[in-house]
Amino acid sequence: MKQRYIILVLLYLCCSSAVAAQDTTRRAVTLPVITVIQTNSRPESFKAQTPTQVTPSEKMEQLGDAQLSDVLRRMVGVSLKDYGGIGGIKTVSARGLGSQFSTLTIDGVAVTDCQNGQVDLGRYMLGNSSYISLANGQMDNTLNSAKAYAAGSIINMETHEPEFGARPFNLRLGAEGGSYGLLSPTLSYEQRIGQRMSLSFWGNYLQSKGDYPFTLYYTPGRTDSCSRERRTNSHIHIGTADLNYFFRINSRNRLHVKAHYMNGYHALPGPVIYYSVRGSEHSEEQLFFTQTRFRHTGQNWDLQLLGKYQHSEDIYVDTAVHSIGTLRNLYRQQEGYLSQTLRYHNEHLSVSLSADQSANHLLSNLAQHNDVQRLSALGALSVEYKAHLAWLRGDLRADANLLGTWIHDYEPTVSSSPYKRLSPYLGLTYSIDQLTFRYFFKENYRVPNFNELYYYTVGHQLRPEKALQHNIGATYRSHTIPLAKVAAAYTATADFYYNQVNDKIIAVPMQSMYLWSMMNLGKVEVTGLDLTANATIQNYAFPRTRIDISLGYSFQHAVDRTDPLSKFYGHQIPYTPRHSGNATLTASTPWVDIGLSLMLVGPRYAKQQNTPDYRVAGYTDQGITISRSFDIGNTGLKAKLQVLNLFNVQYEVVKSYPMMGRNYRFGLTWII
Repeated sequence: MKQRYIILVLLYLCCSSAVAAQDTTRRAVTLPVITVIQTNSRPESFKAQTPTQVTPSEKMEQLGDAQLSDVLRRMVGVSLKDYGGIGGIKTVSARGLGSQFSTLTIDGVAVTDCQNGQVDLGRYMLGNSSYISLANGQMDNTLNSAKAYAAGSIINMETHEPEFGARPFNLRLGAEGGSYGLLSPTLSYEQRIGQRMSLSFWGNYLQSKGDYPFTLYYTPGRTDSCSRERRTNSHIHIGTADLNYFFRINSRNRLHVKAHYMNGYHALPGPVIYYSVRGSEHSEEQLFFTQTRFRHTGQNWDLQLLGKYQHSEDIYVDTAVHSIGTLRNLYRQQEGYLSQTLRYHNEHLSVSLSADQSANHLLSNLAQHNDVQRLSALGALSVEYKAHLAWLRGDLRADANLLGTWIHDYEPTVSSSPYKRLSPYLGLTYSIDQLTFRYFFKENYRVPNFNELYYYTVGHQLRPEKALQHNIGATYRSHTIPLAKVAAAYTATADFYYNQVNDKIIAVPMQSMYLWSMMNLGKVEVTGLDLTANATIQNYAFPRTRIDISLGYSFQHAVDRTDPLSKFYGHQIPYTPRHSGNATLTASTPWVDIGLSLMLVGPRYAKQQNTPDYRVAGYTDQGITISRSFDIGNTGLKAKLQVLNLFNVQYEVVKSYPMMGRNYRFGLTWII
């Protein structure tokens, strides 16, 4: 099976390279004028049909973001689950749909986990990312893969493409240290190869003891006795290496090949309950994938080819299982993935056809269901029409697509039929001057993952979850407002949405807490409002003086509508705050760069029943990052100081998992 995956991807790479090489030879004879086409330019937020939030690398650096989860927790409509500490598992739910409906892509290629259906976002570091984007519904681009149409929300990490000056290489050496044994050295090297090719390598190692102190309260009201404890079994070390090859074949063709490797050890501290603060669990992970993206941009025809091979290995160990002494579960996954998208476009019309094929294979050392395979085929037809309406003095854009899904599992002891579904999308956008109105409707379809179907459960014939999304909103972007030696501009967005999830998969305990049954019992309705505002102030008296201010607010009324006779009916679903917000300020000056961040998260509930016993208190979190760059000959040195949780607030994102109090980070980066 593994050999088939490798052969498929290698053939795909060779075909893409062959097309590229053939085109290069032909162009070399005619010597046309070369126009640079940016294929990884940042998405436009204010004219996007689907609400899209973008954080560029400059802002991430000023705010001191290190992990993907650091960026996502500041985006409106996102509920983050963080199981404590720098190494704690981190997942997000966008607009109350649940983490299973969020898809992470790297350079447009989906990151998948067929076992549990969700990706730990704390495992992905930001050192070589050009930007991070979050799109609700789907990415605002008809040159998408079919998988990109299948998600309820898309998180995309775009790799930074090297830019060179007089030197044919760029080198950055950095090291960061901090509280509780944090140490993180980084190496970034970029090399130009001729005029059209470049290589980049980025490597990072991170370790931390994670033994931060916290206060353990013995009563829910936190008014009785307490003790000062220290987090244990919370140490981690994780190494990441990322190699990229960029080939600007000519003005119309580009090739990007990536190889990525991660090796990590994460102690799992566990919840702080019943006077117990110690844990006995840890996980060991290895992840390797190689992927390619080839794009041809023609006058009327565009083509995108994607290919990927992924191998991952996860080992879960618990040394305190009384019946067997030590529990050691091994899971090994492989994936082969191919995607083709062909698009025709002219001044008014764009039509694209996407087809994705993937094969997943999961091996484990469990007694049952230890060899499971999943074959998937997705196809999407997308149509976009644009027109200028002179009588309304504005531009109209209408989009529609239809996604077909076919997924079949192969498990020796279970007989199952393929999952099949057609899922529609419709979107409308009307723009007049700086104002844009937008609406979209989308149906989503989520097939149960292997954990839900096979592991630790009493088996049932589960139906896939189905979600409906409605969004209506408006965006505004001002013209630049010139003042005396100062220019200012601002943007604002407001989106009202209604989501509904049917056949929600719920785990129900049977005879004991160790025996569960997975059932389609859930129905959730989410009504929400997302507001954002951003202002940019540029001072022309000092060329490097710039201030950016961003504000965000989210309201989510996400309630259980499963059974009117249930005691949970009408209650807010777990870990979804009704109110949340954020604010950031970044300032670049000739002397120092400053980044300030503030998060406010309202109360949530840890269980379906909204009672005081299950209430998780709201919290605020503040951070400040100060950095300064120095010129040393032909090189540069950058120093950074960061204080997180500035006011030392003890809070929990997930009940019984206390977060880190005030902590410090400092770093030096040498730039050649």
